[in-house]
Amino acid sequence: MINQNLLLTGDDGYNLTKSLRFRSSASAYLNRTPASATNRTTWTYSYWFKGINTTGSVDYWALSAFSDGNNYTAIRHRYPSDIDVLSFNGGSAVSNVKTAALFRDPAAWYHMVIVFDTSNATQADRIQIYQNGVRCPVQSSPTYPSAGSPTGWVNSTAIHYIGRQSTEYFEGYMAEIHLIDGQALTPSSFGQTSTSTGVWTPKKYLGTYGTNGFYLPFTNTTSTSTLGTDFSGNSNTWTVNNISLTSGSTYDSMTDVPTLTSATTANYCTLNAALQAGGYTLSDGNLNWARTGATGGTNDRSQFGTIGVTSGKWYWEFTAGTVNSNSIPGFGIAIGSASTQSWGGSQTGVYIYESDGLKYLSGTGSSYGATFTTGDIIGVAFDADAGTLTFYKNNTSQGQAASGLTSGPYFPAVTRTVGGGGSNGTEIANFGQRPFAYTPPTGFVALNTFNLPTPTIGATPATQANDYMDITLYTGNATTNNITSLGFQPDFSWFKIRSEAGSNIVHDVLRGTGGVNRLFPNTTSAESTNGDGFVTFTSNGFNLDGGGSGGDVNGMTGGVGRTYVAWNWKANGTGVSNTAGSITSTVSANTTAGFSIVTYTGNNTSGATVGHGLGVKPAFIVVKKRTGTDGWGIYHTSLGATKTMELNTTAGEATSAIPWNNTEPDNSVIYLNGNNYANSSSFTYVMYCFAPVAGYSAFGTYTGNNATDGPFIYTGFRPRFVMIKRTSSGTTGNWNITDTAINPYNNTTGALRPNTADSESTVGTVYVQPLSNGFKITNNNTDTNGSSTYIYAAFAESPFKYANAR
Repeated sequence: MINQNLLLTGDDGYNLTKSLRFRSSASAYLNRTPASATNRTTWTYSYWFKGINTTGSVDYWALSAFSDGNNYTAIRHRYPSDIDVLSFNGGSAVSNVKTAALFRDPAAWYHMVIVFDTSNATQADRIQIYQNGVRCPVQSSPTYPSAGSPTGWVNSTAIHYIGRQSTEYFEGYMAEIHLIDGQALTPSSFGQTSTSTGVWTPKKYLGTYGTNGFYLPFTNTTSTSTLGTDFSGNSNTWTVNNISLTSGSTYDSMTDVPTLTSATTANYCTLNAALQAGGYTLSDGNLNWARTGATGGTNDRSQFGTIGVTSGKWYWEFTAGTVNSNSIPGFGIAIGSASTQSWGGSQTGVYIYESDGLKYLSGTGSSYGATFTTGDIIGVAFDADAGTLTFYKNNTSQGQAASGLTSGPYFPAVTRTVGGGGSNGTEIANFGQRPFAYTPPTGFVALNTFNLPTPTIGATPATQANDYMDITLYTGNATTNNITSLGFQPDFSWFKIRSEAGSNIVHDVLRGTGGVNRLFPNTTSAESTNGDGFVTFTSNGFNLDGGGSGGDVNGMTGGVGRTYVAWNWKANGTGVSNTAGSITSTVSANTTAGFSIVTYTGNNTSGATVGHGLGVKPAFIVVKKRTGTDGWGIYHTSLGATKTMELNTTAGEATSAIPWNNTEPDNSVIYLNGNNYANSSSFTYVMYCFAPVAGYSAFGTYTGNNATDGPFIYTGFRPRFVMIKRTSSGTTGNWNITDTAINPYNNTTGALRPNTADSESTVGTVYVQPLSNGFKITNNNTDTNGSSTYIYAAFAESPFKYANAR
């Protein structure tokens, strides 16, 4: 049995128990003035934070040492952008270094380590910024301090602030803060990679602090004056300002932390700042949802939570904001495809209880319970196992509101409809990160990551996502080139040159000895046996050589190695015969990861079937004729078996019995039409079949909004690989792949295209931003976010249960 208490603690049992919420609306901050100046050339600052608000228009300050408006040193968060480490002296910038990484993830925790060390002989190492244990790249033209100069005002006798700079304040949560006076340390002093989950986690700091150093775990909750107690042994305690320990919605001592400590202490659901409703704002750690727009139906909006559930028993509470006959809030649950830009009561897949006593179940309203008003607390009890939903008004059950809710994931939802003369209101969520007003029903738990089910993949050292799918980047050399960077023997590898134009190329274990035969996803070409540089799969990668056709996967140009990416999946090695269908197939199936490779010979029979070996229904299938020149046929669960697309073209969906015979695949077989696309007589074929695995892979659809603030798509994991295609009939659009090997930070995102030979620079930017629980589109590029529908296939870096913010 997996020890839940160790999963996010680096396996040393070091658990965090408290964080502090900083509400900019309350002007919350801590302050301290050192009694004496100490080392101003060398210091290290470590902290965990959560609570990105993507609509923030001001700067939020994690730390500042302030003499006056022209003389200060600070760590500044510029939501939803970079982190800026800067120091001003006499109004002139002594240093100013901004991360190239963008911090846009509201659903989980980041760990930051900032190192100031002007004694370092290397200029670029005098300010170092680390995110989750990895050094961040910086934006162009940084300003570094001169050698040996004092780094502004930290460790001086000027007033120091946490969460404030002048009249601007931090918004969100902070935990586990250390300042080390006089030492330049690395992140490994404060964190480590868990051997169970592969995720960066807190670690007990065992070093010394120096005279002005301090450690703030925020665990002494005796009173607000003790919240800022220094646990370093230095007694450098901080004064707490505008932070509350009074029970209710302003209570700021939270059990929302970056470790899976207990059923009540973990990473908690908040309202999702990656989903913003026009005319509304989020605040107070993304727990308050306030209407700020003018009256009228255009401000009928909804807001959803960061955690979706398909099993378990869950309880949370909402406090109702202003209620009158023209301003009506409602609370409940919603499926992931619901829109924030509409009133929840009108939407399919939204189930709410409104202040007028009505319930709306997937767009249909009826009488339900008592009316409620401003300040009433509405409990939401969702039994995802039984599919039932019950609401409570001030701890009194209103009876079961809905049943049969089994098509999740479902998310917490709040909605408001406003008519002429309606008042603005603020709804306040509590998912358990502060004490509930009322005891949850028996068996119901708080909505946090500890209480999420343990995923099949990602919970143990032997079942990490990169044991089944991983990405490697390498440089060609036109000679022997053994790539050994994978943690498994791949059975399917998809190669793409990045530095210049060149075809996509795929190899798999079933086609040719060692997988040597190749196919080209961006063309209709038949399988080729000409050498392209691929030699064979190995236990931890693949071997390459110069290649008979110029080294298509291992080449050089002008004496310089071309750069490549290889996306790799693990099936089950050499295939076995499968007789589940009317056509005997050879199958290499990994049922744990939901992936199989299938080869067969067609018989031109309508209604023929081919076994896929997965034991569950595939959600995504790619088929290619090996010995002929037809295109690459696509089945995607969101399109269904009556429609198809091609991987090698820009065309949208087409209604056709080709190739799936208008019949959905089932747990054992795939249905084929009798035609030249996937089942022509005597031709040989290959299929790549994928089934979703919770926390590891997802295949779905979304609707674009043609805006720079695009859709958020929940996957239940932190993506490693995302492929997107526009599908609307009559439209065109490229297939686009983004991944976190090529784009390790959430900055402007490059992509590669399965349907073209384009290089990375030719494709340009697509703005697909991976987050801890899914991905966000941040541009209106029509390939990913026009006024159209899209399908996607995504694979995990880490399940959301364990993931850090990205």
